[in-house]
Parts: sequence; C-alpha cells; structure tokens
Amino acid sequence: MSSLQPAHHNSETSNETDRQLPQAVVLLSGGMDSCVTGAIMRSRGYALNVLHTNYGQLTERKERECFHAQADYFNATRRLIVDTRHLAMIGGSSLTETSIEVTKANLNSTEIPTSYVPFRNANILSIATSWAEVIGAEAIAVGAVEEDSSGYPDCRKEFFEAFEEAIDHGTRPTTKIRIETPVIEMSKAEIIQTGLALHAPLHLTWSCYKREDVACGECDSCALRLRGFREAGANDPLQYVSPPSS
Repeated sequence: MSSLQPAHHNSETSNETDRQLPQAVVLLSGGMDSCVTGAIMRSRGYALNVLHTNYGQLTERKERECFHAQADYFNATRRLIVDTRHLAMIGGSSLTETSIEVTKANLNSTEIPTSYVPFRNANILSIATSWAEVIGAEAIAVGAVEEDSSGYPDCRKEFFEAFEEAIDHGTRPTTKIRIETPVIEMSKAEIIQTGLALHAPLHLTWSCYKREDVACGECDSCALRLRGFREAGANDPLQYVSPPSS
C-alpha cells in the first residue's frame, strides 16, 4: 500500500523570506537533469519545494540519498518523499522488475527501452499538482529532456502541454499552475554547462540505472551522461565500473 509522508523536511526552519518568494514544486529525482532544473528555478527567483518518489527502482536508496543531499544544498523550503510503489507492483520496466534486463546502451536506437516505467511521469505530476495546489505553488518544474529522453513518450513537450491543460480542468478555478520544463530542448552537454554556470551540485547526482555503489557505465543513462560530460569538456565527478570508450 502506498503511503504519503513528509521526509525530515525543513519547512519549519526555512526562513520567512523563502515563504514570500514565488513557490515552485521541483521534481527532484536525484539525477542530473532534475538537479540542474532546480538550479534554474532557483536562479529565476523561486523558492524550491522538492518532491521525490520511491517507486521500487533498482537504485532507490542511492537516488533518495542524492535527493536529500541536493535538497540540503538548495536549502529547499519544503521536501516531500512519496511512496509510489504501485508502479513496481504494476511492473513492465527493467527499473522495477529484476526479471527484465536493463539493456546496454544503444544511443542510436529509436525503440522505447526496457527502462521505460509506464506512465510514471503522469503519476508523479498528479502528486505534484496536489501538493502545489495545497501550498500555493505557481509552477511545477520537471527535468525532462526530449533529445535524449531514451524514447520515453512521457518526456515530450506535447505530453506536458496536455497535462497542464488537465491541471486547469481538474483544480480549483482560482488555481493556476504551470508546468515548467527548462531543460527539455537542451542537449546533455548544454545541461551540464548550464549546471556548472549555476553552480548546481552535479557531484551530488546519480544517473546509473543498475548500481548504487559505482556507476555501471553500460546503461543508457550512464552513456548519455558520459557523452554529455565529454562534449561539454568537463570532468564527470562519478566513478564508473566500465565507462565506454566512445
């Protein structure tokens, strides 16, 4: 059974100034794209209310650890962790079912990979919308990327536009919530360069789909990250078991 719980958040200790700023709910997975999205929203003057979900993914513990580290770094106004383990019960993804292999990277593939968690972003956005309406947030920020979204259908601009329309129809008439996707048209290299320029804590991010100790260097997410750092001319702070040579 899924449960909703606040995680040792700092809502009571956050200063009053943050409460006077425009509020944004940032979907903070622990990965690099959402981390840079948080840095962008902060640079735009928003107070960050960060949301994380545990959905039974292979690297759940590591992602949660990175979420807390990033939330501390950003001095998040509020933080919330939600149990969405029903996604693992439903299955259909190599991130939640050990019987499905996490395939090795093929950055030229046009197929939807095994790591796709069916309709995951809609589940998370629904939770984010509920929270945003309660706390009076005017934006939900998502670190989705079209260029290297691994073929995920719920990482496309038209999906977020449609969901924003659903929010308009399904919330109070006085509620106005935008979905912000500030990195959606960026390449991975551009995301890294933006993150470095904004002093985003890239050293506190995790991208690997398979391991929690040392990144595998073989899955799509590792390969995209490694290529991005190489094209950005920057050093990746993560260690890898077997980083690809190209």
